[in-house]
Amino acid sequence: MSSDQSLTLDRVPPGVVCVIDEILNPPAAGGWPQRLEELGFLPGELVTVVARGLPGGEPLAVRVGQSRFALRRGEAACVQVRHLKAVP
Repeated sequence: MSSDQSLTLDRVPPGVVCVIDEILNPPAAGGWPQRLEELGFLPGELVTVVARGLPGGEPLAVRVGQSRFALRRGEAACVQVRHLKAVP
């Protein structure tokens, strides 16, 4: 993944630090975009997928700022990010 590649948080592998570009509002999202913004998922914030649940990779454990959250795949798909670097 190159540093200028834009993708959604549900497609980011664990341990990769990204910066949030925007919160998307797909038709099926309901109130997710507003909820995510209220939790601190804002453009410019750093976000990392810490782990994925088994089986199926859901929920995603993510860190934004100093907080950790569990997101469903559909919620994470609302967060458009750019890759920064991998964390050891």
